[in-house]
Amino acid sequence: MPFTFAFLPGIVRAHLFGGIEPPPIAQGERNTMSKKLTVAVVGATGAVGREMLKTLHERDFPATEIRAFASARSAGTKVPYGDKELTVQELKEDVFEGIDLAIFSAGGSTSQKFAPHAAKAGCVVVDNSAAWRMDDRCPLVVPEVNAHALEGHNGIIANPNCSTIQMLVVLKPLHDAVKIKRVVVSTYQAVSGTGQKGIEELERQVRDLFNGRDPECNTYPYRIAFNALPHIDVFLDNDYTKEEMKMVHETVKIFEDPSVKVTATCVRVPVFYCHAESVNIETEKKLTAKDARVMLSQAPGVRVVDNPRELMYPMPSYCVGEDETYVGRIREDETIDNGLNLWIVADNVRKGAALNAVQIGEELIKRDLLRVTDKNVFLK
Repeated sequence: MPFTFAFLPGIVRAHLFGGIEPPPIAQGERNTMSKKLTVAVVGATGAVGREMLKTLHERDFPATEIRAFASARSAGTKVPYGDKELTVQELKEDVFEGIDLAIFSAGGSTSQKFAPHAAKAGCVVVDNSAAWRMDDRCPLVVPEVNAHALEGHNGIIANPNCSTIQMLVVLKPLHDAVKIKRVVVSTYQAVSGTGQKGIEELERQVRDLFNGRDPECNTYPYRIAFNALPHIDVFLDNDYTKEEMKMVHETVKIFEDPSVKVTATCVRVPVFYCHAESVNIETEKKLTAKDARVMLSQAPGVRVVDNPRELMYPMPSYCVGEDETYVGRIREDETIDNGLNLWIVADNVRKGAALNAVQIGEELIKRDLLRVTDKNVFLK
């Protein structure tokens, strides 16, 4: 009988495909923002767009109306929002009047074309693409790390790369305490980072291999099933990939510290959800592994799972659907005086994209910054 994913136990399918629900949000942790808003999700039919809608609903985001936008091809389709469905509207330049906040996850070219028109209409944009990340006019924000950067925004705020977000949520408290000099990171990135097409390619290739068929490679240059590809995004003149250099440049911008040196190797692995990272840091001052565990256990958005003697450490299969960034395998680097090794895992679709964007929206409301002071900055 041919292999099908339906044969897998339910809990395994849940871990593979993101079916595990995040822990319920305690009532006291729900936002109590009273102002009611109109919020748009642009790219609502994609994997991240759907997760954004889910996250907005779960966190009781104070919106009287949620609007879903996508390309003309998807207009008229339905997307879930809580126990209701939203009808997807076609994205056009004139749809942003009366919208307070638009969260974009529709790709860089779409963001470059439409985000300036949203800002001109007085709508604040949080963009998940790479289009605006290194633009000096746009803050690049991880709320647990540099929420202050939202002050004085010009209407477009950039969501960092997924791999950068989870690394810096963990490294920021350490950097504040002992000053990080150098970071060496190797990533193990899930196929959902490529979108729905990456998920479908891995699923299809696994099924083909189990059934004795040669798998086709459409999304990746080589087979991703039962393989690892040291190649994410395009190769640059320095032989690094664009994904690797994103981590370098985004870290400097978010930390506001050009003295921090970062080198990265980014690898695509056959996991559906959750990126993992092996991170080595060198610091100016000594920090023991024990003190680092205590410090990180008190850091916002971080959960420490670090008891290797009991085989307790973060893994992608345990972090699907979770809001926190997990860290474990915390140990001192025995080759240098002031060094630590860490293993960091987070849901790349949730904290690495949707949740971080929604948290930026929450922070804008909290700081009374949900407004555009100069509506023509990006159309001049």
